Amino acid sequence: MKKIFGLFLGLSLILISGNLFSQDLDALLNAQTKPTINYATATFKASRIINGHSVQQMKKKQLDFRISHRFGTLNEGGYGLWGLDHSNIHFSLEYGVTDWLMVGLGRGSNHKIYDSFAKFKLLRQSTGAKEMPVSLSFLTSVEAVSEHFPTTPIQLTPTTTTPRINYFSSRLTYVSQLLVARKFNNKFSFQLTPTYIHRNFVPTELDQNDIIAMGAGARYKLTKRLSINAEYYYTVNPNAKYLDTRYYNSASIGIDLETGGHVFQIMLTNSQGMREGTFIPQTTDNWLDGGIHLGFNISRVFAL
Repeated sequence: MKKIFGLFLGLSLILISGNLFSQDLDALLNAQTKPTINYATATFKASRIINGHSVQQMKKKQLDFRISHRFGTLNEGGYGLWGLDHSNIHFSLEYGVTDWLMVGLGRGSNHKIYDSFAKFKLLRQSTGAKEMPVSLSFLTSVEAVSEHFPTTPIQLTPTTTTPRINYFSSRLTYVSQLLVARKFNNKFSFQLTPTYIHRNFVPTELDQNDIIAMGAGARYKLTKRLSINAEYYYTVNPNAKYLDTRYYNSASIGIDLETGGHVFQIMLTNSQGMREGTFIPQTTDNWLDGGIHLGFNISRVFAL
């Protein structure tokens, strides 16, 4: 009887331990096969496609020091060394406050503009446990022209003038953008950028205070460190043509070259301005007439 009881007890222990081992094995397998989220990375190589912003942002505690140049137009010919005799420059510091918030400050020689911006990451393209077809960011910026105000009186009639009153608010331009991008594969990325610009002051009544535009940008990766980029901004309600000034949509093409902690962007563009408040509504050069500017951006990232 004791042998039978011992045999029954042994079989029970084997069954219980086998069941516990099976439960542990099931838990381990479930943990290993738990659904994961795969986020798209490097949709664009830098925080700008060419002139305009991309959905890329600095990671938390990363600082990007950027230097940008735009030379004169190629149609200046040999006398102006095809535009190299003239140049505009812009410096900026751009910092990742968090992984979803990036801020920046800059100063450019074109109209002596100071600018600041904040870029918020709202959605991130992903597959797996969370399906998100696009990345989405929101950008808001302020630009301030620091050139001296004109001091000449305003001519009301051939014999009557009035003193010119200048307000600080007249220097300000506000920009709001949605950045909607998708990385289709390891080589090709595309972005749409609906844009709203408000300028507190415009030179004439024929100019628009409020500008609406649609930007489109693309990147095609040629090698591990080299890509070709293109960018175009269509202005829905451009400034009217007056006197000898005519405005054109901003169009640019260039390459990105990564070398360690630097990203070099070399481009051809018909825009001399390097911030949205200038290159979108105030591009006055035409590709077809040789109004093309050679330019470059240099980006150096520091981890703080």
